[in-house]
Amino acid sequence: MTRVTLEIDAQLYRLLKLSAETNHLSLEEECCRRLEGGERRSRYLQALLAELRAEDEQRRAKSR
Repeated sequence: MTRVTLEIDAQLYRLLKLSAETNHLSLEEECCRRLEGGERRSRYLQALLAELRAEDEQRRAKSR
């Protein structure tokens, strides 16, 4: 399993955590909900996902 370390804004983290608690979800579930087009689309999470996908593509290209 690949381990990913993310640096995020402390305020964003608190907001995500609060939203997860409000929706009775884990932090991971809240992030996935937002990425799947939940009530509030998060441009930050979409950009983060795009960056992670690009890094994964680069890793795959190097291993070929």
